[in-house]
Amino acid sequence: MERTISVEVGKGSTNHNSRKFNAKNTDPEQTHLNTDFCNEKIKAVYHELFDNELARYNKKQKRSDRVIPDYYEHIVNRKQGKQFHEIIIQIGNREDTEADTEIGGQAEEALKEYYAGFQERNPQLRVFSAHLHMDESTSHLHIDFVPFMTSAR
Repeated sequence: MERTISVEVGKGSTNHNSRKFNAKNTDPEQTHLNTDFCNEKIKAVYHELFDNELARYNKKQKRSDRVIPDYYEHIVNRKQGKQFHEIIIQIGNREDTEADTEIGGQAEEALKEYYAGFQERNPQLRVFSAHLHMDESTSHLHIDFVPFMTSAR
């Protein structure tokens, strides 16, 4: 039987993804079946990715009001800023690929395989949070990342 594969851009709720709280559509008795691939603090990732360039930028500034003390806070406080992006990948739907079935287990393995090579396939997307959920009606994978560019000097 054929299955659909859907990739959706999510709003990004790292607290939901890491199960700091359980939404109505989750089964807390099945949460132990979830896989947490990574769950880093986003502020630390911003410092890792941007501190060196931020220091170079700030050093060039002639006006103190143009100095950015913390790039993460700068992005958070901008109206058009977005701290990170999220994609959600799902195989099938709740009618044909329920998480607690054999085909749901096959979807789980396929999603694990997809995640295993994600960072290598996407070197300009720094993944900081990734979770495979098996405690909802269908297995699906949340990948949260910060896009960045490097320059050759």
